[in-house]
Amino acid sequence: MLSEIENIRSYVLQSEMWENQAGAHTVRSHGVTVARTHLHDWLILILLGVILLVLNIIHPFYRFVGKDMMSDLKYPFKDNTVPSWSVPIYSVLLPIVVFLFFYLRRRDVYDLHHAILGLLFSALITGVLTDAIKDAVGRPRPDFFWRCFPDGKDVYDQLGGVICHGDNYAIKAGHKSFPSGHTSWSFAGLGFLSLFLAGKIQVFDRRGHVAKLCVVLLPLLVASLVGVSRVDDYRHHWQDVFVGGLLGLVVATFCYLQFFPPPYHIDGWRTYAYLQVLEELRPNVQNSEAEIEIQQNERNNNNSSLPVNSSLPVEDLESGRRRY
Repeated sequence: MLSEIENIRSYVLQSEMWENQAGAHTVRSHGVTVARTHLHDWLILILLGVILLVLNIIHPFYRFVGKDMMSDLKYPFKDNTVPSWSVPIYSVLLPIVVFLFFYLRRRDVYDLHHAILGLLFSALITGVLTDAIKDAVGRPRPDFFWRCFPDGKDVYDQLGGVICHGDNYAIKAGHKSFPSGHTSWSFAGLGFLSLFLAGKIQVFDRRGHVAKLCVVLLPLLVASLVGVSRVDDYRHHWQDVFVGGLLGLVVATFCYLQFFPPPYHIDGWRTYAYLQVLEELRPNVQNSEAEIEIQQNERNNNNSSLPVNSSLPVEDLESGRRRY
């Protein structure tokens, strides 16, 4: 038992010594170096942004929509409860603010850089996958009837297919129901934030702090409510929301694990790059510890060579006092 306690104490002391040396990596001192190391990743992000822009410009597949299908596509054409412009704010900018808060506390440029990079990859990869599937599938939205026939007068061709006379942009967006972009982006950004918080506050430390779990689940709750709003606004079918949420959460998990250990790991609150720096510092710290141990042993040997007065009481011997 005593040896186990000593091992734990030694591990903690070593971690503190390594962190004191590795903690000098701030944005000012190493920010440019870290960014240059991941230059190719930032270039890929730019490429993903261009692909996402192209996918939004091209027309989706105009799936056949017949008169007998209109009973499921005749829901009201409502405004969005969650506007499209707000999605990048709460799914990307808000997590970055949280990342900056943790950086101000720890001053770890690896943590800040990798968190932002992983978040952007999560959002852009999810966006590209979502829009690519939207364009390929071309599923009509539940409010497609009013997009196609805003005056309520439906017109069909000889095969029973719709002949739309509504706004071209509304019709184009009406063929992009599957999967839900709002939901996939929400789970990509807020899901990444949830994993980040789970690692930082060590929610899986087996101490039974349910409050930590509530903090981690809060971003997922917000993302879920966004998905529910898409069904309530008749912009998506429930299948669109389910697949969108699953897609965003899976991508967020893969992107997070590229830079951070799993949240349940003992070092889940660090980055892989930070752990690598600690490993590089380990030999120097161990050499310093060896020198300290040698000096301590020499002092103990010198003290043991001094004469001991056997007439001293036991209490004085234990307390280290000496009577003259």
